[in-house]
Amino acid sequence: MDLLNTLVDKGLRRELPTREEALAVLATSDDDLLDVVAAAGKVRRHWFGRRVKLNYLVNLKSGLCPEDCSYCSQRLGSKADILKYTWLKPDEASQAAAAGLAGGAKRVCLVASGRGPTDRDVDRVSETIKAIKDQNEGVEVCACLGLLSDGQADRLREAGADAYNHNLNTSEGTYGDITTTHTYADRVDTVQKAHAAGLSACSGLIAGMGETDEDLVDVVYSLRELDPDSVPVNFLIPFEGTPLAKEWNLTPQRCLRILAMVRFVCPDVEVRIAGGREVHLRTMQPLALHLANSIFLGDYLTSEGQAGKADLEMIADAGFEVEGAGQVTLPEHRTGEAGGCGSHAGTGCGPGADAGCGSHAEAGCGSHEGGGVCGTASASPATATPADEPRTDLVAVRRRGAGTDLAPNA
Repeated sequence: MDLLNTLVDKGLRRELPTREEALAVLATSDDDLLDVVAAAGKVRRHWFGRRVKLNYLVNLKSGLCPEDCSYCSQRLGSKADILKYTWLKPDEASQAAAAGLAGGAKRVCLVASGRGPTDRDVDRVSETIKAIKDQNEGVEVCACLGLLSDGQADRLREAGADAYNHNLNTSEGTYGDITTTHTYADRVDTVQKAHAAGLSACSGLIAGMGETDEDLVDVVYSLRELDPDSVPVNFLIPFEGTPLAKEWNLTPQRCLRILAMVRFVCPDVEVRIAGGREVHLRTMQPLALHLANSIFLGDYLTSEGQAGKADLEMIADAGFEVEGAGQVTLPEHRTGEAGGCGSHAGTGCGPGADAGCGSHAEAGCGSHEGGGVCGTASASPATATPADEPRTDLVAVRRRGAGTDLAPNA
């Protein structure tokens, strides 16, 4: 297919595809899907080999958010039966992080719900960053605290933060349809503040909220312009008790095409599969590793993910390897400017209050709070759910890990 050959050539040169080319990827048929994955996989392997970076979420403060993001179970007015608790103490957060690091994660994402941190909150998170770094040499720490005020990014950087997450989530033209308590421009401003402070910027999107192909291309092109080092791709989990509870618009094939489009537009950045991979990719998750070079290990902010052991087995069975603590994630031309975990210099893909380091859970740092039930067994052929029916059985509220007395999933 001439389109795919052209996109591979452009990806290897870090050249921006045309909008028509990006839209054409999303419009490919299921018959061409493996060709699309193979082509985008060439670009992924050129820049990142067969390495998979593992990230681990710690929800520092769950629920009780004043923002009204439609996708989020922690939103104002949410009726979702999620865990609700105030700030974890630094030692509690450090213990939670240790579980993920022991499982192979090299980055810890510290997330707190809310519009944005107060100066006291920044002090609190700074103490947590210090506690984690004192006990875990070489660990990367990403903060995801919502909208930043002047000077707060610098303070987080001084405290030892390596990165800051704030997702754009959707296109500027449709942003007002999902959130009214802050603007798209507010999110862009926070990503720019992180850049200016020397933090590695992490910003991504949420697919499956009823957006058009044009909306998806718009937000990914906006991200490329903002140029973050990592781009989390979340797949909406329609959480009961939220306004988007009935939006089951994704198939595994659709998710793979979206990931391929992101890889072609953002060839040399860390593309991370974030919330919703278990719910929407399901048994196709291993194919997604040919497109993305980063995932979250274990559970998300307010929902449970695939068992950590299953994640590691999936990576190995698919012929990939977990990226080691001593390996640099980003290509050489992007490293060296942003705290050692990557730089926002170069022609990368760029950017969000809530969704965190890959999450659409307000200020969430890694997932839009979805995730499959840990240890869920596949249905037998006789009882398998038809592909076009919602898989509500794969959505489970997190009841373990941070904020509970139960061991975390890592």
